[in-house]
Amino acid sequence: MKKIRVALIGTGFAGRFHIECLRKVYGSDIEIAGVTSLHEQSRREFGRKHNIRVYDGAEAMIADADMIDICSPPYTHYDFISLAAKAGKAIICEKPLTGFFTDDGENCCREKMFDDVMKNLAALKTTVKESGIFLGYAENFVYTPSIQKEREIITKTGSQILRMTGEESHNGSASDVYGIWKYSGGGSLIGKGVHPLGGMLYLKRVEGIARSGKPIRPRTVSARTHKLTRLENYQDKGFIRTDYKDVEDYGFMHITFEDGTVADVITSEVVLGGIYDYVEVFANNHRTRCSISPVHIADTYNPRNTNYNDIYTIEKCSTKEGWSPAASDENFTMGYQPQIQDFIDSFAKGISPQSDIDLAVDTTAAVYAAYLSDQNNGIETQIPNL
Repeated sequence: MKKIRVALIGTGFAGRFHIECLRKVYGSDIEIAGVTSLHEQSRREFGRKHNIRVYDGAEAMIADADMIDICSPPYTHYDFISLAAKAGKAIICEKPLTGFFTDDGENCCREKMFDDVMKNLAALKTTVKESGIFLGYAENFVYTPSIQKEREIITKTGSQILRMTGEESHNGSASDVYGIWKYSGGGSLIGKGVHPLGGMLYLKRVEGIARSGKPIRPRTVSARTHKLTRLENYQDKGFIRTDYKDVEDYGFMHITFEDGTVADVITSEVVLGGIYDYVEVFANNHRTRCSISPVHIADTYNPRNTNYNDIYTIEKCSTKEGWSPAASDENFTMGYQPQIQDFIDSFAKGISPQSDIDLAVDTTAAVYAAYLSDQNNGIETQIPNL
């Protein structure tokens, strides 16, 4: 069995759960070859905690690895993908694949933004396809148990999906620079909306391949965004995060597919009580509610918040008093562990993963077409077939 040397770029929230999942992969010989990040202190602390080699820069680390796991902020993704691809290394990349990062933020020219992102997406897809390198797009919704069960239903029953609804909403982000366009590439649509959107695009791909051998792709998008916590009449009670410098905190996307069917995505920052993630499928022969988070494996009642000071219940929940869904293993229920397992297995076998460069490009293209639609008051906008 050939050893696979995996090196990480990024030591934040994603970097932490990626290394946890990599160390639980079975069936392959994995070596964590090293880690680097843009900040010296964070990479040193991460290296000490996880007992792995620390690199001062990406180039030297890439040379010593077989697979590069990119968990750094979105504005770095394009350069690190390009660097790893040039070296012929396999790649795992966290969402979004890339984006448009500017000081102009919400006031930027959306036509230029759209054109630049499409050019970058086309370049990345060409690089990956022509070089034959492996790329796993880390869209965890694809790998959640509920979405995978729906994949099985669609495949075995020949379902036609008529419409879907989905949402990811919660209060803010683990990133310190979330809410600043030049680092995150936008607000709720790109920061959160990519998750349910990616899951729904995946299911339509599954449907198309099962029924005709060809994915069913997204065709158009209509979208609106809002800045609810920046309204002049917003009454801040101190519970909802408000430090969104130049991005939206609510967004809606209406997607139409090549076959005329539809999907609707809601995403926002203005949600209390933890993460609210789901996808619901309305097909011609069944209906499925895919719960992503919370998943009610265990519910616990706590009369005093301090009782649970050292107990993790669920991500982004502002209080532990009263009834709370208690996550048993979010790496599994949120799809993180199956995602990493699929990437390693697929790379070892020389096959494409379930969440690949095609899904990554379609998802990112749809979101930036949505931003263009929003600038034009929700007018239906074509999603390029790159």
